[in-house]
Amino acid sequence: MTAFAVFASGYGSNLERFIEETRAPDERARLALVVSDRPECRAVALARQVVIPTFAFDPRAYPDKAAFECEILSELRAHDVQWIILAGYMRLVGSTLLDPFRYRILNVHPSLLPDFPGKDAIGQALRAGVSMTGVTVHYVDEGIDTGLAIAQTRIAIAPRDTLDTLAERIHAAEHRLCPAVALPLIRETEIT
Repeated sequence: MTAFAVFASGYGSNLERFIEETRAPDERARLALVVSDRPECRAVALARQVVIPTFAFDPRAYPDKAAFECEILSELRAHDVQWIILAGYMRLVGSTLLDPFRYRILNVHPSLLPDFPGKDAIGQALRAGVSMTGVTVHYVDEGIDTGLAIAQTRIAIAPRDTLDTLAERIHAAEHRLCPAVALPLIRETEIT
């Protein structure tokens, strides 16, 4: 069985999908840890409710990113984590985590990358007046949403779409695409 961690900073709707998708007793992917930079967020509460170990930290309690990433790395190793899924985690991952997990950190992003990287991708798409946006699952690298795309889902933007209506469709697509891409990769990993 291969262990993975989900990093989240907010509501945790993508985390919910991973919890649901890995409940089967014969499941080969195990959600071993939830990491959050917002200890009071719903994702942390959800993980604790279903008894998944959490590491929730306040970044301001550390001198720099490397310091809290060292502590995260210790937690990941303690739980034998082989893969990391960023699902609404609102921090750039630094070399402390990237180096040992190269090509084993995935992110789900609410746009068709390379279009609209970074924060507020849904709002960026609406303001740009494009007719199409979507969701991308990609490997994480040193840049902001610049890693190699693995899969994308296209979503048409209707003339009457608002931020809320478009976000609802995009989040539904994230909930389908991210586990569909990540879990087969995780299941195929041989622990060394």
